[in-house]
Amino acid sequence: MATNSMHNLTTLIKRLEAATSRLEDIAQSTFELPQAVPALQQTLPPAPVSSAPTPAPPAPAPPAPAPPAPVAPPEPLPESIEEFDNFISQSVENWAKISNAIGGLVAEQAAKVVQGFKEQRKFLLITTKAKKPDMSGADMSVFQDLVKPIGDLMAAVGNIKDSNRGSPVYDNLATVAESILALAWVTIDARPFKHVEESLGSAQFFGNKILTANKNKDDRQVEWVKAYYQIFRDLADYVKNYFPNGIPWNPKGQPAAEVAKALSSAASTTPAPASGGAPPPPPPPPPGPPPVLKINEQKPEPGPAAGFNAVFAELNKGEAVTKGLRKVDKSEMTHKNPSLRAGSTVPENSSAVRGKSPAPGKKPKPESMRVKKPPKKELEGNKWTIENFDSPTSPLEIDVSLSHSLLISKCTNTTIILKGKANAVTVENTSRLSLVVDSLVSTVDVVKSANFALQVLGTIPTVLMDQVDGAQVYLSKESSATRVFSSKSAGINLNVIAGEDGDYKEIALPGQICSWFDEEKGDVVNEIVSHAG
Repeated sequence: MATNSMHNLTTLIKRLEAATSRLEDIAQSTFELPQAVPALQQTLPPAPVSSAPTPAPPAPAPPAPAPPAPVAPPEPLPESIEEFDNFISQSVENWAKISNAIGGLVAEQAAKVVQGFKEQRKFLLITTKAKKPDMSGADMSVFQDLVKPIGDLMAAVGNIKDSNRGSPVYDNLATVAESILALAWVTIDARPFKHVEESLGSAQFFGNKILTANKNKDDRQVEWVKAYYQIFRDLADYVKNYFPNGIPWNPKGQPAAEVAKALSSAASTTPAPASGGAPPPPPPPPPGPPPVLKINEQKPEPGPAAGFNAVFAELNKGEAVTKGLRKVDKSEMTHKNPSLRAGSTVPENSSAVRGKSPAPGKKPKPESMRVKKPPKKELEGNKWTIENFDSPTSPLEIDVSLSHSLLISKCTNTTIILKGKANAVTVENTSRLSLVVDSLVSTVDVVKSANFALQVLGTIPTVLMDQVDGAQVYLSKESSATRVFSSKSAGINLNVIAGEDGDYKEIALPGQICSWFDEEKGDVVNEIVSHAG
């Protein structure tokens, strides 16, 4: 009995030990604190620190570099600007390279020239984006500010020449300084390429001296002159192709001051990419266009038929055509009431009114009805003006000199005597005018005059007559070789001194010409008609 009880107790203890051991194993392997319960973590005692050194945690991997932000494509340049860039990179830079090889003052002056063309390139770029400033208003200062950098560099080029007159390369400096005004072609509106070609002529005065002095001696100087000449030829071709009538600007562009400010700020604020890093991201894109409201528009109702179909449709109604008309009372009839005719007007904005025909031109008043102006005889500078004299009691005597010219206009029954040698005389719209002259440098020009008389005491080279009805010309012995040109004139007699007795001989100038085509000569033959009685 006791033996069985002892055996059962021993078995029970073994079983309890086995269960306890099992529970301990489970607790050690699976017991973890919940991460979401901070209270449990606070109550737990700190873990014992081991004496062995704990390995340091691995360093975090560096973050992957961000992909480069997309760069907005640059705005395409106009064709004229691209071609000007080619001109600078080829013609101008080639000459500048030779200038740098010569060195000294030549290289210094060439650097100013290259900078001047680059400033001109900026000006041309502004003109493609801006509208032309008002030269007569407040925008004149804006235009002057735009061309000021070019003008300053032109002045600097000239100063280098003026400050080194004793230099051995003075001819080189003068060649450039005398022709640098070619940069001013941007300010010329009419055929600016002609200005460039004329500037080349200014350069050739000193440039040809260099070619002559260095022929078969210094090839570098010869190449320098030829390269400089080529700049002007290429520039003239460029201006002729793109700006034959001046710079057109941009009629739809912005004000020039705003465009210049925007370009200068864009050039100065463009950030350079940092070393080892990515460039800053571009600004956010602009907002999209506002939504378009689609409004259902009502279509207009078809109106009555128009044209001939409508007319025929009305005529086909027969007697019903006049059904819509009302009887007009006698008190409303304009042909029976003059007061109604006076007050009845057609509005000007009526679309049914036909356009007015142009009024016939007014005929000029006859001379008898015109207001007579006071006679005038005065000297203004070197020009005498004699007009509006009508039957003066005595001849008009005028002392003239070699530089004086005279205008005689609208004089009637007047005698004018010129004392001395004058330059030229013009006569117009006169009647019964008698003119006595000593000598003239140039001509007597008579236009639209009747019964004109001219007496030459000295010599004159030419007499011109246009639309003259009756004229007597008396030539002295010294002026017998005077040339007389007449057109649309009749009744002109030339009186020359012939014979030993010194009497005048009257010769009638031809007024009729016979013309025909000669097949043998293959040309028109003109023959003066003479009347033999």
